Amino acid sequence: MTLRAVVAGVGHYLPERVVPNSEFEKTLDTSDEWIRARSGIERRHFAAEGETTSDLGAAAARAALRDADMTADDIDAIIVATSTADLTFPSAATMVQAALGMERGFAFDVQAVCAGFAFALANANALILSGQAERVLVIGAETFSRIMDWTDRGTCVLFGDGAGALILEARTGTGTAQDRGILATDLNSDGRYRDLLYVDGGVSTQTTGVLRMQGNQVFRHAVEKLAKTAETALEKAGLTASDVDWIVPHQANIRIIQGTAKKMGLPMEKVVVTVQDHGNTSAASIPLALSVGKARGQIKTGDLVVTEAIGGGLAWGAVVLRW
Repeated sequence: MTLRAVVAGVGHYLPERVVPNSEFEKTLDTSDEWIRARSGIERRHFAAEGETTSDLGAAAARAALRDADMTADDIDAIIVATSTADLTFPSAATMVQAALGMERGFAFDVQAVCAGFAFALANANALILSGQAERVLVIGAETFSRIMDWTDRGTCVLFGDGAGALILEARTGTGTAQDRGILATDLNSDGRYRDLLYVDGGVSTQTTGVLRMQGNQVFRHAVEKLAKTAETALEKAGLTASDVDWIVPHQANIRIIQGTAKKMGLPMEKVVVTVQDHGNTSAASIPLALSVGKARGQIKTGDLVVTEAIGGGLAWGAVVLRW
């Protein structure tokens, strides 16, 4: 028998405030048509004043616990993927732990920007396979509205706030690709491309900053690297693109999503798309899309799902799992 990290529950949370594209027309030289044509985004959610990343993460965690019919006492570890934690320290994960009333186990953050949830899933899988934890709550949560340059129409219209959560549980399988759970992961980074997507400030430099991005260059890297990491993860699992039921990609830009699917030879009918409603929620986008995909009735037990993401670093990766 083979130990597998199997999805036991999923959930998400979005702030109450919905921001349509038309709202940016008041302050920027842009339009709803321009934003939709270049990104596929129609609206996004922004956190309320005083609403923090850990607040969003805790709300998504509660939804995942309900979906799994579990309580916080059933969880051994919490991993939060985020680039917008409430404080420099302690971690957002420990804040979620406290909000859930969880007084046991351990909690920590992972920072790989938009690729954060893929990195967090890989770490959670390793914790389960090594026997460090039996049940891991993996959360992606972001408040990117707090790091925007509101005068830069090329970036500020793309991002939103939100959180998604997924619970992985140790279960036994047969050791074949038909097992439920995580079947393979593939993680990558290349710091030479740091200047393509970054925040121009931070604690060590004693400055605050805003997001900066070379959009055309990020797009060029994204399609190539996302398709490659997905194919590599599938190969590790002994599978091919023809075995895939659903791609659940990082929801950054509809053109990147379409380009990656095409490069993998898969139709858009096999892609879960939420970018139109949520914008780019960075590390939250994949778990959010997984939760929405399940709620829509798209993702069902036994389906083969591939998630892939790329973010600042550059960092990118993919996870192959059977739902």
